[in-house]
Amino acid sequence: MSGSDPATQMLTTLVRLHEALQGTRLPLELPEVEQVRTLRSEIVSQLEDYVLPRLVQIDAPLLTVVGGSTGAGKSTLVNSIVGEVVTEAGVLRPTTRSPVLVHHPTDADWFDQSRILPDFQRTSRASADPGALQLVASDRVPEGLAILDAPDIDSVEQQNRELAAQLLAAADMWLFVTSAARYADQVPWEFLHKAAERSAAVAIVLDRTAPAAVPEVASHLSRMLSARGLRDSPLFQVPETELDESGLLPIASVERIQEWLEALAADTDARSGVVRQTLGGAIRTIARRVYTIADASAEQQQAAQQLRNDVVRCYEQAGEDVDRACADGTLLRGEVLSRWSDFVGTGELLKTLESKVSWARDRLVRAVKGQPQAATRVSVAVESGLQTLVLEHAESAAERTDKSWRSSATGRALLETTSADLSRASRGARPMTERLVRDWQADLLDLIRTEGADKRATARFLAYGVNGLAVALMVVVFASTGGVTGAEVGIAGGSAVLGQKVLEAVFGDQAVRRLAERARKDLRRRVEALLAEERGRYTALLDDLGLGDDPSERLRNLARQVDDLRYRQEDGL
Repeated sequence: MSGSDPATQMLTTLVRLHEALQGTRLPLELPEVEQVRTLRSEIVSQLEDYVLPRLVQIDAPLLTVVGGSTGAGKSTLVNSIVGEVVTEAGVLRPTTRSPVLVHHPTDADWFDQSRILPDFQRTSRASADPGALQLVASDRVPEGLAILDAPDIDSVEQQNRELAAQLLAAADMWLFVTSAARYADQVPWEFLHKAAERSAAVAIVLDRTAPAAVPEVASHLSRMLSARGLRDSPLFQVPETELDESGLLPIASVERIQEWLEALAADTDARSGVVRQTLGGAIRTIARRVYTIADASAEQQQAAQQLRNDVVRCYEQAGEDVDRACADGTLLRGEVLSRWSDFVGTGELLKTLESKVSWARDRLVRAVKGQPQAATRVSVAVESGLQTLVLEHAESAAERTDKSWRSSATGRALLETTSADLSRASRGARPMTERLVRDWQADLLDLIRTEGADKRATARFLAYGVNGLAVALMVVVFASTGGVTGAEVGIAGGSAVLGQKVLEAVFGDQAVRRLAERARKDLRRRVEALLAEERGRYTALLDDLGLGDDPSERLRNLARQVDDLRYRQEDGL
């Protein structure tokens, strides 16, 4: 871009800024986000409607937008300035119709849909569609000048107010119409304040004012304009008077305005000065306001990341809790412990475990031989206990995440976008958990078969059987930290040691450690996958926001580039 002329560089940078703003999402309900959304929309519209088209065609006719308060007589004034009825004056309020743009016939090509206000459909007839722009060619309008009659800025209809603001933002010059009854109202001054902020060219028309009141009202209005940074704005006075049979004001009432507009249209330098003043101010204001959008975008990213972190934290805690409970002996209580005790015949066996391991092992052989149903009962008890454990923690993770999100207005608003109750585990959590446990137990059986492939003919392998050895492995896995307490220590802890001794007798101590670690990791992986599935219900809400990569730094960089270019060519736009 360094080899381009300054005007081309500015155009290119503003096109990129427009693209960046279009791609900026502000979906989360953060404080003041609605104002920033409106701001982003206003800037995008102004770039599309005015700044970019004007930069492409800097010599296009001067667009004067006539705007103002309800009942100020804007349409009558436009008709009177032109000298014929080109726009319909509204009798009933609010008047809902398409805006009217009046231009000289030779300037028609400047106002096609590709140049200015591209979203408006062009029409040659009056329309009630506010999305249409009625083009009226009149040789009474000077070449190089166009006049656009806009809706009321304070209309009771929001659509009219928004349309008026959009059209005024697309103007090279504002012809702002007010009256003695409305000139001090807040809404007109909000618009005029925006005009002063961006150095827009503004002329004021004090309309529909009793002749006797004109001097006093005009004097007060002049002081108000000076106090608000608009002291250089021309002020025209149009006293209240009778209209002629065509509904036009007497020529004398609008003669000064006509002469001023004609002189402006005839003076190329003056026209160019107005365009450069308004365009430069618009670009300066856009660059400054982009930082507000960039800050808001960064806040959106931070808020979304915080919500995502809450989800991850709650579900990681659930995974850690399940992992801990699967290793500290928690699952060797109740039904599992009872079935395991029945299976191995723990009474006398455990009393002699420490001193007579070999004898105990032989006793276990006799206990398990020919008892596949007993091993199955242990496996079923483990299945039930493990399913309950995983589901409980999936429920608690959902509840904690819901509570965390609801602690902020942003999270609450996001949860309200779905009809699902995310504070509970999903309906699919139970069947997924059942499948998880069954698959894990099936893999344990396969693991035992694979590890014992060369030992299947041995007496010990035959005595214990695949099911019996798999049950012993489960017990070892579930008591790896010896966390069982109280009266259960002797039984559960001893049973785990006994299970380990049984496995060591078949596979050897190193193989047992490897088998137990592999079984633990496999279970942990399956639980994490299930919790990730459950967690996805929350993260999907964040993903659906479409935030993508943070555009804030790109917005700031482009705004800085616009300012740098503007400083380098302040007199070149």
